[in-house]
Amino acid sequence: MTDTHATSGAGIAATTLARTSLDDLRARLIAHLDAAARTWLDRALDEAAAQPGIHGPITVWELRLAEAARRCGPAHADAARVLILHAARADADALGRVYSQGTAAERRAVLHALPHLVEGPDALPLVEDALRTNDTRLVAAAVGPYAARHLAPHPWRHAVLKCLFTGVPVDHVADLDRRARGDTELARMLRDHAAERTAAGRPVPRDLHRVLTLTDPTDGEESRCASSTPTST
Repeated sequence: MTDTHATSGAGIAATTLARTSLDDLRARLIAHLDAAARTWLDRALDEAAAQPGIHGPITVWELRLAEAARRCGPAHADAARVLILHAARADADALGRVYSQGTAAERRAVLHALPHLVEGPDALPLVEDALRTNDTRLVAAAVGPYAARHLAPHPWRHAVLKCLFTGVPVDHVADLDRRARGDTELARMLRDHAAERTAAGRPVPRDLHRVLTLTDPTDGEESRCASSTPTST
């Protein structure tokens, strides 16, 4: 049975939702939707723009968030929700309400929307809550650009370890190379975790070795020196 919501390919990758401009995100989403889904999305965005923010027990755009999977298909619902949240100009309070009352899928969309909507650290409690769960899709969404910008070093290190514990690929960790470089405390935590797994007879995740390499403060300098050294002729 074909996906009546999609015109080509799979859904937009979750790692692109927080790292892609909203104009590009909308263009990518529209390219994947059929005519009925595109019409629904346009109407949902217009409704959110016309009645932004929070008013009453539930807003029309919150209802549209709940409909997104049925209207656009599960593979594209996260992208549609991010766009609706932006059209509604959802601030940290509104995002907190959606997160606290929403399904896991709606919570995931809120996390993806954070870097597009919240400038400061006001929404960090949502990231911290997601990192306490064992829902790998929530964890992956939580370690995006917003966390890279605002998580303090100690909780950020634990977020990286959470990815290793739960099997979330560290490719989801935004700005990993910069934040890990020279972090000797993260290196210590990684070595301890590797030693514990080895002692228990369990394999050490490949991603752990990758992050441990990134913690070397000379890694980037050596690469730059190598690239700038003239070759002899």
